[in-house]
Order: sequence, then C-alpha cells, then structure tokens
Amino acid sequence: MKLDSKLFDRIRVKPDAERVARDVNPACEWDGCDAPGAYRAPKGRGREGQYFNFCIDHVRDYNKSYNYFQGLPDDAVISYQKDAATGHRPTWRMGVNRTAAEGPDPSGRRSGPTRGMPLDDETINDPFGIFHGARARAKPDETVMPLRRRLTPLQQKAFDDLGLDEGADKAEIKARYKLLVKRHHPDANGGDRSLEDRLRQIIQAYNYLKSAGFC
Repeated sequence: MKLDSKLFDRIRVKPDAERVARDVNPACEWDGCDAPGAYRAPKGRGREGQYFNFCIDHVRDYNKSYNYFQGLPDDAVISYQKDAATGHRPTWRMGVNRTAAEGPDPSGRRSGPTRGMPLDDETINDPFGIFHGARARAKPDETVMPLRRRLTPLQQKAFDDLGLDEGADKAEIKARYKLLVKRHHPDANGGDRSLEDRLRQIIQAYNYLKSAGFC
C-alpha cells in the first residue's frame, strides 16, 4: 500500500485534517490558492444563489470588500431598500383597489368573483357552521332553539322576583317593573303598608338587573 494512498490515510489513528478537507471540499477559487474551499461567499447582485468557494483566509478578505449594491446609483439603492420592506411584492395606495374605491356593498354581499351574490349556503362552504351558527349545524328537520342566557344565581333570583322568564328583553323588564310597583305601592292599596317588603324586593330586583345591563 502506498503511503500517500487515501485508504492508508483513513485507517490512520489521526487522519490528516488538511488532506481530508481537500478531498471533501473543492479548491479555493482565489487566484493562486490551492487550499480547500470550505467556505461559500455570494457572487453578487444578479447572481443570487451562486457562490464562490474560498478558504477561511480568503473568504474573510472577500467579505471585507463585498458590496451588493456596487455600481448602482443612490436612487436605485434607496428604491431597492424600500421594496425590501414589503418583500419586493406589489403594493397599492389606500383607495385604489376596487373594494376601497367603491366601498362595501350595501346589500352585504361579497366583493371579487362573488360580488353581487348573496351570502348563502351556495356561495359559502361552511361545514362547521362558523357563519351560519346553529342553523348550519341543525338537521334539515330539526327546529333550532334560541340561545338561552347563562345567569348567575342572583340574576336568576331577580328574574324570579319580577315573575319574568330569563329571556325577557329590556322593554318587558321595564313594563313588568312598572306594573308591579303600581300594584304593590301603598297609595294603590289605600295606605296599606303590608306589601312594603314585597315592593322593596321588586325594586331591588329591578335595580340589580339594571346594574347588570339587562335593562
């Protein structure tokens, strides 16, 4: 076996690192250098994705003098840097696109290819019922029940004190309150004060619902 054989070099306890690097990597592309070119350096503007192979010393020298914008006028450099902020993708001024220029469709319909078409099951693929809510999740022959409020125990008690269902709206709560106050007020009962506790309960229930935003 020859002493300079690649096989001999591999079976040595400590291989020659320089020779291994030379075998694995191409030669340095710096003029007059035959060291392994283990380090890549970009070739420059207009040659993106292409690289030189240099040794460690020459890649440092190359990087010190490397200028991507070399040969470009200042206004071209500024324009490039401005476009780089958006990834060199096209942009538009506010109001020049169709939706911004025409405004939203007053009918509530979509813009683009489906502009002018109503928002229904034929124009929107909504398998999870995100846009249609319970109606999209219900079976064809299933009646959709209205959503019920989640009440705290005190809120439920206030509705019970007024004799109202938890689904009552603001107008119903106010109308019920006025009716009960007139019915239990001492002036409406010939000065009888036996219903004052009930009247106080009604007023407290109404004030609680009012503070909670129900009326």
